[in-house]
Amino acid sequence: MLAARTLAVLGGLLAALATQGAVQDDLAARRADVHSVSAELTEDAPRIPPVSTYGYGDDKVWAKVRWVAADGSTHTGTTRVEPGTAMGTRVTGWTDHSGRLVLEPASPSEAWLQTALFSAAATVGAGAVVLVGGQLVRGRLDRRRLAEWDAQWEQVGPRWRKRMLG
Repeated sequence: MLAARTLAVLGGLLAALATQGAVQDDLAARRADVHSVSAELTEDAPRIPPVSTYGYGDDKVWAKVRWVAADGSTHTGTTRVEPGTAMGTRVTGWTDHSGRLVLEPASPSEAWLQTALFSAAATVGAGAVVLVGGQLVRGRLDRRRLAEWDAQWEQVGPRWRKRMLG
């Protein structure tokens, strides 16, 4: 069990490091794939944000915008803006490499939080897998040891009883 616990800690740390690298690489790729554009609201944004079903959010609302792409073409879409923003207001939108509106990339603090949460989950998951595996191996070894003791007792038991009774 000491080996399983040691492997659980080491495996958890390695999983956390690997996850940290993967999450940071993914977030960096997302940041590199999007760029900001100046867009104009084509309608008044709703004044009241919808109730979040998850209990958290940034209280922004969806509103229709229009922007001009780098090639000079005009596009429309929806993006998240502050509630009550008036039609004609300039806002920042984010587009991907194909010119579609996407969500704003994660801020440094959001990226740190995502990295920490995914790394913690990977640590717990990897550690749990190793510990459960160790418990399964231990259970199998215990069953085998008890079977060996039973076999030995069948050989020694009758002789021991004769001495005790005789």
